[in-house]
Amino acid sequence: MADKQILLIEPGYKNKYPPLGLMKLAQYHGPNGKRDKVRFIKGADRSVLAQAWDRIYVTTLFSFEYPKIAETIDFALEVANGQADKVFVGGIAASLMHPRFLAERRWQGIRFIKGLLSAPPAVALQLDDFSEELYADDIHGQPIEDLIPDYEILSQVKYKYPVHDAYFAYTSRGCIRKCHFCGVPKLEGMQRDTESLTGVVKSIEALYGPKKDLILMDNNVVASPRFKDIIAEIRDLGFVRGATLKREGMRVPVQRRVDFNQGVDARILCKDPMYLRELASTCLKPLRIAFDHLGVKKPYEQAVRYAHEFGLHELSNYMLYNFHDGPADLFERMRLNVALNEELGVRIWSFPMRYQPTDRPDRGHVGEKWTRYQLRSMQIVLQATHGIVSGEPSFFKRAFGDTFDDYERILLLPHDYIFNRDWYERSDPKQRLYEHQNEFSKLDGYERRELLQLLSSCDPREFAGLAARATTERLRRTLRFYIPIPKEELFAIWAEQKSAPRAAQNLDVGLAEDERVEDAGLEHVDALEMVALAEPVRRKGRVRV
Repeated sequence: MADKQILLIEPGYKNKYPPLGLMKLAQYHGPNGKRDKVRFIKGADRSVLAQAWDRIYVTTLFSFEYPKIAETIDFALEVANGQADKVFVGGIAASLMHPRFLAERRWQGIRFIKGLLSAPPAVALQLDDFSEELYADDIHGQPIEDLIPDYEILSQVKYKYPVHDAYFAYTSRGCIRKCHFCGVPKLEGMQRDTESLTGVVKSIEALYGPKKDLILMDNNVVASPRFKDIIAEIRDLGFVRGATLKREGMRVPVQRRVDFNQGVDARILCKDPMYLRELASTCLKPLRIAFDHLGVKKPYEQAVRYAHEFGLHELSNYMLYNFHDGPADLFERMRLNVALNEELGVRIWSFPMRYQPTDRPDRGHVGEKWTRYQLRSMQIVLQATHGIVSGEPSFFKRAFGDTFDDYERILLLPHDYIFNRDWYERSDPKQRLYEHQNEFSKLDGYERRELLQLLSSCDPREFAGLAARATTERLRRTLRFYIPIPKEELFAIWAEQKSAPRAAQNLDVGLAEDERVEDAGLEHVDALEMVALAEPVRRKGRVRV
């Protein structure tokens, strides 16, 4: 039954890592499996419409990418000529939002797969033997989840994943924690060990050649009872401290690295220096530690100190915000890293990650201690810093302020002034930023709270009407600075900045692209969106866009 036509589709969003699930499906169907003809596309590549397909798989990632995911599923149905039984959708969003996908009437008949493909293929894919579906008799075969990924399909798309020259593997699945903000318990369940890491690496190398890096996607590797054995296995595979790889034809070897890309648990690391001693024996870079709230401040700080003791000086940490925290909680966590950098001489990069409920199809959630305006301000600051909070003092103070009062004032700046802060500070002939600061300084605490409430109550396009709702004259004078400027003026500012020296807020922090954290949410606050929110420029009664 070989030579079937199999289409794999990844939605057209930006992402750092290649789609591991589709790569394993390619292995199942490809030349080392069922010997079907496999095609991989990213986005709605309409060239596939000329071909008849026997099966179409669609993967999903972040739940807030629901609009692009929905477009991709609609496209898959078009490719299948409306034959929904040929379309299979799986991945993170399809698992966490499973009821929503099932309830969509236009998608009835599509197989939405929840969780991992860890059962035999016919069972995991919900195939119907009675209907004689393709490979419905494969009820005893090796689970697709346990197959090695097919790297060959990545060459079929123009998109270049920042991380691709790596062995992608797990040494454990699931997690011992049940954090309410996390989707892992729903996706993978309790923690358990996986198959041999050595077997996976050797199999990938045999088929696709040696890879530079080892990307381990465990959710909580330090909680594994086999932790020391796992680290020993990593060393035996050649990923020791200072390891390099020299490929045929290369004059200079390249530095290898190990990356536990989901981070390690400070609450375990702080209990025994053994954990950091073992991790430091590999070419780990960077050490990723989660710092999700101030309740783990002591464990986190102790873990950083142990890391420094064993020579791990490049650290990256995830900082959840917009859950049960508030701006003060986030600022204190970011500021702690600056203090640790200065004291220990390490380099800690923080990646604030905005919490969204795992089953919500957009990024509209506002935590109880945040406001809509503050969250948008934070996203705009992160856009300027490329999502990174450097622990270097001057960088941090420039972006976020030196004190919490500074940070609060930055979050309350007009968004035009945040997005183009360098220009407003140095080049604006009208000195609007300084006029705003003068008016803002006259507001008392009640008026500032009212200002934040008003700005969070509506879309920026409606800010022009807020003055009528203000309760004081001082507040009305301040609100005029928040009305988005005309698009023509915005374009002129950008043109002037392009010809000027690189803005201070866009300093290069020296962090390689493949070491950064993937959070597609930053795409949702960019220059194009600022244009969309700018006041339309009216000429002769018409709106010019």
